[in-house]
Amino acid sequence: MIKGLAITPPVIGRISIGRVVEKNGKRLPEKDDQFTITTQIQTKEGWLPHPLDEALRKETQSSKLRSIPITLPFNDPDLNLRAEYTFFERKSGRPLCAGDGEACRRHTDKGLESLPCPSPDLCDYGSHGLCKPYGRLYVQIGDDDELGCFVFRTTGYNSIRTLAARLRYFHAISGGNLATLPLELKLRGKSTSQSHRAPIYYVDLTLRTGQSMKEAATHARGEAQAQVNLGINQAELDKVAQAGLMNAQFEYSEDEGLQVTEEFYRNEANQDTSASKQPSGLKEALSAKVSGGE
Repeated sequence: MIKGLAITPPVIGRISIGRVVEKNGKRLPEKDDQFTITTQIQTKEGWLPHPLDEALRKETQSSKLRSIPITLPFNDPDLNLRAEYTFFERKSGRPLCAGDGEACRRHTDKGLESLPCPSPDLCDYGSHGLCKPYGRLYVQIGDDDELGCFVFRTTGYNSIRTLAARLRYFHAISGGNLATLPLELKLRGKSTSQSHRAPIYYVDLTLRTGQSMKEAATHARGEAQAQVNLGINQAELDKVAQAGLMNAQFEYSEDEGLQVTEEFYRNEANQDTSASKQPSGLKEALSAKVSGGE
């Protein structure tokens, strides 16, 4: 395996709850109140819709797609949801620092260093909205490509916190059979004082509509055993996926970083993100948190 290159799950499409629009000659992120499933091809008008987007809208008989039936590629919750505190250089999309709240990898004058990670609110280097949680949820929709994934990217605390909790709960209840559990992505909304009572939409993970926990767990256990009988080794797949992700210091390229900064960091693409020119003040810090939306 080539070293220094993260081997990530094969992505065949995207899931988003927002889009990038052009206003006054600038491309700016805009929140939405529904899911959109797209291909990985982007034009001036935005990302091209995936055929599954239209198909699922017809099934739900609604113009707004607010739930998506999915399965997960891995049994390990941390392989399905990859989340870190991440500081992207806004102009290039280059990851400057990424950590888990205890330790981080950071580009410094001395090269790439391993340093303590106190989390964004307590870190002088990436505080005030420069460093945010960045999560990637990998899911499978349909069965056309049994190893291909759709990725939902987010910098929202609400989505990451909710998805992380659900994944661990379902992992425990299903006896570790996450990859065979029939699940559904669901869009939820709430408002807070920090959002000035405006609705904030975030992503949740639930059982399929109409299924009880008992039915879902029974299905997951039976399907897992059927795969074993056919010689499908889910445990080995998880092991190989983990090794691929650990093959590089950062799991994402500058190209992905540019997509993230364009979609999630409002009006920040042209800012100097050096530590010496960070914005200061509690108001800016809270605004940066709220602007993440999810």
